[in-house]
Amino acid sequence: MRITQGMMTNNVLQNISGGYSKIADYQNQLASGKKITRPSQDPVVATMGIAYRTDVSHVEQYQKNVTNAYKWLDSSDDTLKQVDDVLNRVRELTNEASTDTYTADQRKAIGTEVDQLTQQLVSLGNTQVGGQYIFSGSDSANPLLTQAADGTVTINQTALNNPDFSVAVNDGIKMAINVNPNQVFTSSLFSDLNDLKNALNGGSATGSDISNYLGKIDTHLDALSNAQADLGAKTNRIDMTKNRLDAQKTIATQVMSDNEDADYAETIVKLNQQQNVYNASLSVGAKIIQTSLVDFLR
Repeated sequence: MRITQGMMTNNVLQNISGGYSKIADYQNQLASGKKITRPSQDPVVATMGIAYRTDVSHVEQYQKNVTNAYKWLDSSDDTLKQVDDVLNRVRELTNEASTDTYTADQRKAIGTEVDQLTQQLVSLGNTQVGGQYIFSGSDSANPLLTQAADGTVTINQTALNNPDFSVAVNDGIKMAINVNPNQVFTSSLFSDLNDLKNALNGGSATGSDISNYLGKIDTHLDALSNAQADLGAKTNRIDMTKNRLDAQKTIATQVMSDNEDADYAETIVKLNQQQNVYNASLSVGAKIIQTSLVDFLR
């Protein structure tokens, strides 16, 4: 086959153009910090990048869920501490009123305070975080407790039947982050407090009658301690989950970076090499292309 001048010229131009295109690619890598800017440049890198980004996105969503779980757990812990203060105050008042030297008026005054403390417990039982009732189980859109005008407290039955409020903390793993509504704010608690208030206001109860409520209050305090211990265990598990997610994100981000990010040192070296090749191709091309008829006519 005869090699013409036109064929040689076209080949030289194609090679020069290809070299210049590679220089442009390396410059884009340095400017963007990425190995590719278009999926067509490396479909494998592009496909793997989508998968790695999905992994990182999942981990970040779980981290947000864990952050929300901390809000619930911290708020629940703070609320239970306040419940403990209220119940201990009720116990202190009951112990004082059990003394037979107390008059009927003094006991009525204590009964009034017990009523106020009961209302405070109702308020604590309806604590909200971000518009959700943290003691209402899965029925977090509705309050756990409702108090009538006569002081009677009604408990949300839906919350009692569905006591867990769970969030996803990892693939296929959900965790209850709330205090079981059957543990602390129980019907027996409010029933005992109402009976105590009536005994204090009735005027006929003896010191022994009132002291009988001390054991009932202690029972509720024990249930409260169990709920606090359970909450502490959940917080410890969330701590471990958070550490695991942090490690997963670090690994996933590193893998994604290895797949997508350009190695600056390597790219600069390759750019310099390609520029040298490009300059050499220009020089060689100028020597290969023969002089034209115009050059002879000069």
